[in-house]
Amino acid sequence: MTEEELKALLENAALSEEPHPEEHSESEDLIEDIRGFFDGPRVLPPQPEQTAPEPQPADAPSFIPDPENPLPAGAPAEPMPFAGYPEEKPQKHGWIAALFAAVILLMIGFAVFCIVMDLRTGTTVGGYRAGDVIEVKLEQHDKPADAAAAEGERSAAGVAKKVMPSIVQIYTYSEGAATGTGSGIILTEDGYIATNAHVVKDADAYAVKLFDEEQSDKTYDAVLVGHDSKTDLAVLKISLSGLHPAELGNSDQVELGESVFALGNPAGLSGSITVGIISGMNRKVRANAHEYEMDCFQTDAAISPGNSGGALVNLSGQVIGITSSKYGRSIMTGAGYEGLGFAIMINEAMPIIKELMEQGYVSGRVRIGIEFYENAIAQQKAAAEEVTLPPQLDGTGIQINGIAEDSDLVNTILKPGEWILAMNGKEVSDYDSVNKAIEGLGAGDTVHCRCARIKDDGRLETFEIDFKLLEDQSGEF
Repeated sequence: MTEEELKALLENAALSEEPHPEEHSESEDLIEDIRGFFDGPRVLPPQPEQTAPEPQPADAPSFIPDPENPLPAGAPAEPMPFAGYPEEKPQKHGWIAALFAAVILLMIGFAVFCIVMDLRTGTTVGGYRAGDVIEVKLEQHDKPADAAAAEGERSAAGVAKKVMPSIVQIYTYSEGAATGTGSGIILTEDGYIATNAHVVKDADAYAVKLFDEEQSDKTYDAVLVGHDSKTDLAVLKISLSGLHPAELGNSDQVELGESVFALGNPAGLSGSITVGIISGMNRKVRANAHEYEMDCFQTDAAISPGNSGGALVNLSGQVIGITSSKYGRSIMTGAGYEGLGFAIMINEAMPIIKELMEQGYVSGRVRIGIEFYENAIAQQKAAAEEVTLPPQLDGTGIQINGIAEDSDLVNTILKPGEWILAMNGKEVSDYDSVNKAIEGLGAGDTVHCRCARIKDDGRLETFEIDFKLLEDQSGEF
């Protein structure tokens, strides 16, 4: 073929090519994308049928020569012509993606800010903030009349299966360091938990582990709703729903010798249950001299440190008491005894728990704002070794150990180390006599005191003061 013939052939081929369709403008593509989003997936134009290559034997060459024009033996195959890189489609609508990403980042940033602020304040869990006033309804149930309960329910295994999901393990922290563990009873589906005040006292952060997740390290931050040291009761709150609240029983229906079970976390061993009987009824017990006497069950079911705040339940799995290892150690000079455990009767605890849930403290109480030695006579005898105490002071009065900053006593001449001999004309010598002296008084009422101090020369000096009572919102004295 001559050069002129080749040029003519190329020109005819160029004229025979079909023109390319016009490309859509960017705005048309955007409209088409939006229409596709609302109308459903975009349908691709029909594609030419492609036939899959026939399977080749395992030892077949990967290159199949053209049978019409076979390559001569030993001749190298000509390289395939380079068709160029595929044309890059220009990026469209980048500003939409950027705007969407910016909105997501702003939302994440705002959420992180809120979480950080809550963690810094440490007073909010979920929608609850410490100090909120709510209305509480807790139901108590009578003991089933039919003793023939469902199979397994009236056994340790049946009780554990029913009650254990309602028992939690509590961890306490102070300044970031772990300080102790205890137990708690789930009261409501939305995360209110009852425990002992001594479990949560002196801590500034709390965490709770559920029985259902005892094999994991997952815990939930908790907020202290309120505590009452005078009755050794407290309430925590976690931000969860769908929990398993315990069934609360009626402690007035409990009988001496009745079988009971103690559930809790002794020594941090979560999900423990011990078996015993009611070995004593209506025991008047208090853990410290400044606490109130509480009506308690005595039981030989093992109640050890870590069990505090857990549940004492009957054969039907109803909570009839809140266990406290501290009460057991307070009997007989503070030593612990085998088979001697105590639990606050649930009927005694319920009014306190409800008030703590509703307003964070027990209303209608007053406090003085002092600490004094629990054994005034022993302190007087110790002082008598240095000076001879006058007869009128021997065995009477309370010696002040400390005065709270918010107490009205800071505005008087009474100082730590000195004595209060009488309040409103009634002699005082311990917490019980002090409580009787101010019984019936309210916050802001004035108390007249006869006091004494021992001067440097050993002489007794008496003096009188007046101070006003505080509203008790702390459960302290």
